[in-house]
Amino acid sequence: MPVAQTRLETLQVCKLLQCVREEDRTQVEKLINNGVPHLINYNEPGDGETALNIAAVANNEEITEFLLNLGAHPDVADFKGRTAVMRAAEFGHVQCIEKLAKAGCDMKMKDYEGKGVIFYCISNTQRHAKCLEIALAHGAEVNTMNKDGIPVFLHACETAAQNEDMCMMLLQHNADPNSKNEKNKRTALMAAAASGSAQVVRAILEKGAEVNEIMMRTKIHACHEAAKGGFLDCLQVMSAFGANFDQYTDQGDTPCHLAAAEGHAMCIKFLAQRGCNPKTKNAEGNQPKAVAKDNGHKDATKEAKKAEKIFGKSGKNNEPWAIALYDFCYAKEKEFLKTFQKFDADGTGFIMPEDFSEILQNAGAPMPHESDMKKTLQLHDKGKDAGVDFVEFLNGKKYINKAYLMSAFEDKKKKKKKGGGKKKKGKTKIPMPICTNPAGPRTEDGGPPEMYIRKHIHFTDTGRFDRDKPPGHPLEDDSAWYLHHPEKTYINICDASKHQDIDTLKDALINGTPIDTRDKYYKTPLMVACSSANMEVVHFLIENGATVNATDNFKWTPLHFAAHAGLLDVVDYLLVHGADLEAKTMNLATPLMRAIESSKPEVVQYFIDKGAKIQIENRKGQTPMDIATSWSDPRVYDIVKAKWDTLPPMNDKKKGGKGGKAPPKKRPNSGGPSSGGKVRPGATTNEPDSQPARQRKGSILRAASALAGGLEEEEDITYHPLKTWTQQPTTQKLLCEREVRRKRFTWEVDFEDFKMPFLKNVANRCEEQGGFDDDD
Repeated sequence: MPVAQTRLETLQVCKLLQCVREEDRTQVEKLINNGVPHLINYNEPGDGETALNIAAVANNEEITEFLLNLGAHPDVADFKGRTAVMRAAEFGHVQCIEKLAKAGCDMKMKDYEGKGVIFYCISNTQRHAKCLEIALAHGAEVNTMNKDGIPVFLHACETAAQNEDMCMMLLQHNADPNSKNEKNKRTALMAAAASGSAQVVRAILEKGAEVNEIMMRTKIHACHEAAKGGFLDCLQVMSAFGANFDQYTDQGDTPCHLAAAEGHAMCIKFLAQRGCNPKTKNAEGNQPKAVAKDNGHKDATKEAKKAEKIFGKSGKNNEPWAIALYDFCYAKEKEFLKTFQKFDADGTGFIMPEDFSEILQNAGAPMPHESDMKKTLQLHDKGKDAGVDFVEFLNGKKYINKAYLMSAFEDKKKKKKKGGGKKKKGKTKIPMPICTNPAGPRTEDGGPPEMYIRKHIHFTDTGRFDRDKPPGHPLEDDSAWYLHHPEKTYINICDASKHQDIDTLKDALINGTPIDTRDKYYKTPLMVACSSANMEVVHFLIENGATVNATDNFKWTPLHFAAHAGLLDVVDYLLVHGADLEAKTMNLATPLMRAIESSKPEVVQYFIDKGAKIQIENRKGQTPMDIATSWSDPRVYDIVKAKWDTLPPMNDKKKGGKGGKAPPKKRPNSGGPSSGGKVRPGATTNEPDSQPARQRKGSILRAASALAGGLEEEEDITYHPLKTWTQQPTTQKLLCEREVRRKRFTWEVDFEDFKMPFLKNVANRCEEQGGFDDDD
């Protein structure tokens, strides 16, 4: 394959590729006829692209045919060894592959990684399946292997659940069912079992694959892969073909261990019945039941315990030979029915015992001893010399315990209990509707609703300026004049507050967006900033007039969110700027109660020192002391308990005598204040003196006088740059901010599993109680 080397060759190749992309046939033909000899097959010096490869990637079959007619060689490859047919197969371009196949492209070629065209066809789309069909029809090899030692059939089986038709097609074209990775000996059967395709697993085994192969070093068996994924149907197929389930990995894990770790209860039951020992311990000294319990899988734990009790015990109709025969017949039930019906010409449902045994032997069934087989056939012979009821035999109910039947592993609907006494009447739960704020109409300029603000995007020439090398003068950064401006992007104003996007918030305020704009759940940016404990954003919002005592749809104030976040500096700043210490939510919960739930001692102590009330109740009748008992850790409990003990006992409202209910409060008079009452400062009344002074109206004489005096106009010479530099924190400042975050939120803030104080406290309490339940 010629590569463009001189400047003339490079320019002509690049021009040719451009014309192919633009479908300029006239120019393409002119370049090929008058340009460098064999220009059509040249590789451009960058990635080695050719004109034919470009057309194949674009799925332009007309240009592909045009180039082939002009002399393009179908087997010219790029610098990675990929030919045009490989590129077309990679993207599922059926029409291009058809054109290339007719042109005689070599379907057996490989790229520099050892991949043939079939490797590029493996994808879960119908177009890729059609590409594979064309490639196989034109001689593509099905037993090739790349340089990593991975056969193409093994590669297809890795995604067998999505590509079942492709795997079946490869098997029909004589793909090796025992294909395995040369390095670790992973087989195609293991890959198909791991993907969960019972159809492909069965097809591989029917083609003669070895069912009990194990991987090198890890000692993984195909049943380990199926058990880990919970693919019971794959295990059933493998059992029918004589798989030995009592296998151990290099860590001592049986299939039962892997099924228990993932909570697949039915797989544990099936494996134990078919010979996998549920009593063995792995390298960590854990049995399957312990593994299931440690991972919180209750059903799997129960099945593992049951399996330990029944394993190894002989019972009626659970002999190994009977189970093996039943599993084989179940897997090939359809084939057996067709064969039996041929021998049952009259349609009676019975065939002779001799014919029955012969059919089983010819099918390769695991035949038991003659005496056992004779007894089994007699169970299905309803009359003298009437023959064997083959339908009843395939059901297996007469020679297999019902717990071992495949029907025992199907999902069963729970039966409703009949009758019974009256159920205890519980508390009536009144559903509480969640009030949501409609998005509202678009803005006057056609933009999204008011809660969505334009995101501030800082763009500059990064080759000239960055956060550590900012421009020295506003006019120095002229990037906006030669860079493409980014498209407008809108963000919820509360999301901007959550992610500390102060520049976006500044732009929104300049453009007239109210500082207390609410989101869908009536939360203001200040509430979100307090919930995330973003101190810098809290400072900015309050300095720009954010309402400190605003409430959301559940009557939470910013102070409630700050107390929930558990950061003392945010709580202190809100209280200094007028936050209500005793604000109550819809549930009558105070900020002190939220701080106790987060289990932050310094915040709880701060609220108590500020005089927060402790002898109050929420709607559930819980006091801060009750909440501390249920939620907090010992430190917070001791703080609340110490304050509680210094107060007199609360009056028990529930134990009052007759007439214990307080008289209803009188509704305030809607009229003006009484003659003896005092008027609050700033209160408005209807007295004439309180009316504002009326402004004097304009007149012609006043206007003429103003015009005669002349107007003083000053020329504005201010220059506004097209785009100003946005102040960026330097790298050193970012590192300092990270240190501050660690001091405020602890060192765990740098990790993905970091939780805010409330969630962390809930997780700790759940672990103390035994973990989360998986029951719905």
